[in-house]
Amino acid sequence: MLSRRTGIAVLAGVTIAIFAGALVASRVAQPVAYHNFADQRAWLGIPNFGDVASNAGFAIAGIWGLLVLLGQPSRVVFVDAREPWLYVIAFAGMILVALGSGYYHLAPDNERLVWDRLPMTIVFMSLVAAMFAERISVRAGLAALPVLLVLGVGSVWQWHWSEVRGAGDLRVYAAVQAYAVVSLLVILLLPPRYTRRGDLLVVVGFYVLAKLLETFDQTIFSAGHIVSGHTLKHLAAAAAGWWILRMLERRRPVNEAG
Repeated sequence: MLSRRTGIAVLAGVTIAIFAGALVASRVAQPVAYHNFADQRAWLGIPNFGDVASNAGFAIAGIWGLLVLLGQPSRVVFVDAREPWLYVIAFAGMILVALGSGYYHLAPDNERLVWDRLPMTIVFMSLVAAMFAERISVRAGLAALPVLLVLGVGSVWQWHWSEVRGAGDLRVYAAVQAYAVVSLLVILLLPPRYTRRGDLLVVVGFYVLAKLLETFDQTIFSAGHIVSGHTLKHLAAAAAGWWILRMLERRRPVNEAG
């Protein structure tokens, strides 16, 4: 377990390394083939039904999370009354992911992909801010939140702007995604304020699984033409949202648990 000072130093080093690496890396444009998903079957008049409908998982996780945090706050224990709002933003972001990703998958192209990626950065960055609040200080988490949100949303607009100019550049957006995952793993090494810290590893595991399913979209769909890897990706990512809520409901402050 790292001390808070050492953890902050490691996080700072990781941040510098990831974004410096992105700046020196070669420019990478969005491949046109990215939009060519395996399962393009329509059903009930909805094109690409599997990839569109599977976004309902994000909506369910987001709405469920908001209902618990705002409607039944006694089910979740926080040391500081300001902490829940970081998760409220994350769960609200999941609802936006369902809307944005559903819109994109109806007719996939770069213009619609913007609305898929914007809400994802809101979820990622608000979760990182929540972990800052829990492992470093609430003040640090609240101060980092607007900076992280601007960075995440800005990375999507920067990518979109570069594509419009004919010089597509995914480096900053990719760096933001990498930063969110790596920083969560580093934060796990800091002293926890709450029990069930291993649940975050499960959340990261669902994210890694989602990326693998996305990578093998066509391969999975070819095995029987039942469901595609991308459809399963949505379900795995939504499961990560549900696991976050499960963690919040079951954990307790470390001092109380001890």
